[in-house]
Amino acid sequence: LKISYANLIADLCERLGGNVEEVTHAMGMDPRIGPQFLNAGLGFGGFCLPKDIQAFLHLAESHGVDFSLLREAEAVNKRRIDQFIEKVREALWIVKEKRIGVLGLAFKPNTDDIRFAPAIEVIRRLVAERASVRVSDPVAIDRARKVLTGVEFMADPYQVARGADALLLLTEWKEYKALDWKRVAKEMSRPLILDARNMLSPVQMQGLGFEYYSFGRPGLQPLVPA
Repeated sequence: LKISYANLIADLCERLGGNVEEVTHAMGMDPRIGPQFLNAGLGFGGFCLPKDIQAFLHLAESHGVDFSLLREAEAVNKRRIDQFIEKVREALWIVKEKRIGVLGLAFKPNTDDIRFAPAIEVIRRLVAERASVRVSDPVAIDRARKVLTGVEFMADPYQVARGADALLLLTEWKEYKALDWKRVAKEMSRPLILDARNMLSPVQMQGLGFEYYSFGRPGLQPLVPA
């Protein structure tokens, strides 16, 4: 619920020119809420949360309790992928035959678990639109090879960036935050980053010459009229 709420706040911030990080920081200062699980982005995945939501909904409905609140939280989470793909389309205009690099395959950092990982679905959508996709992850490549086709797997993130028209950050690995981003910009055909996890600083990335897009932070996406 908190993750999906933060994502809806991010959507509102994009409409109004607000900064979701300022809003969620203020929310998290209330000890009754706390700062955990208030990070806007591509949404949650993995095996446990999606499975447990379904189990909880079944339990509630089988006992006559309308738990539509949780169903809507699940729906918000699923829409994040659609919204991110739309950001990619808006930034690139045409996805077909564009060279797109992807950093991050696991559903969260510090695991090789790709079950219900949003990154996997994003990549499948890009391949379906006939983009040329290169991918990397510190530990999840071997598992991803079993479920992804039509992509190039690379261990070196700088190779993923080489000649790319866009670079997508889909898992918030600390290794990616520590990259030499000046080098990344030089490697890319077009210095365009779509940060699905809000892990980088907009000011720093724009200062390095990147076109930079994320979720719910000001000055990064064109405002939609209310």
